Amino acid sequence: MALYAISDLHLDFIGDKPMDIFGEKWSGHSLKIKENWDKKIRENDTVLIAGDISWSMKMEDGIKDLEWIHNLTGRKIFVKGNHDYWWGSISKLNQLFEGMDFIQNNYFTYEDYAICGTRGWTYPGGEAFTAKDEKIYERELLRLRLSVDSARKAGYSKLIIMLHYPPVGDQDSKTGFTEIIDEAGAEMVIYGHLHGPSVMNAFEGYRNGVKYIFTSSDFINFNPVKIL
Repeated sequence: MALYAISDLHLDFIGDKPMDIFGEKWSGHSLKIKENWDKKIRENDTVLIAGDISWSMKMEDGIKDLEWIHNLTGRKIFVKGNHDYWWGSISKLNQLFEGMDFIQNNYFTYEDYAICGTRGWTYPGGEAFTAKDEKIYERELLRLRLSVDSARKAGYSKLIIMLHYPPVGDQDSKTGFTEIIDEAGAEMVIYGHLHGPSVMNAFEGYRNGVKYIFTSSDFINFNPVKIL
């Protein structure tokens, strides 16, 4: 039973969003994901998917992309990305497919770990943060805290936190997200969102004893990475 992670699938099986406009690397990317997935993921494995799942605007369109993911081997746990406009009622999402779990103010488990998380957002001092971002930032901090607190109240001491947005830019910086991560004593943080030249700003490695892992699909060559 292994635990893997990937983010930014950017699926669009009924739309017309050609991802190769973002570079040749994205050409046929869904096929690359499936081929890599089939080579390594087994039925009793779990895959964390850190947002930007589907380009669809509505659930009735996004369901095709979710069905494609459901047909891949293994269990999947999701957080929302900034492009996941189809993401609706969390209770309805968690009733859609067996073996597909969606985090929003809640948590799910992998062996003796609690998987917590939220979408995240840009943070004060980060690139392009404005006064309009403050409300969303505070809401995402609350959602992360609710997720962590629910796991702690249930007795879980080993936590993995999954975000879509980067929670911090480097080892020495601090944000509201890192404060919650550090207080929770999380072992790992999984995140994505960054592409192209922006990946130069992705922090990977240890910060205050927490391992940060960057999983944007184009960065990891559309190949889920084993984290446990």
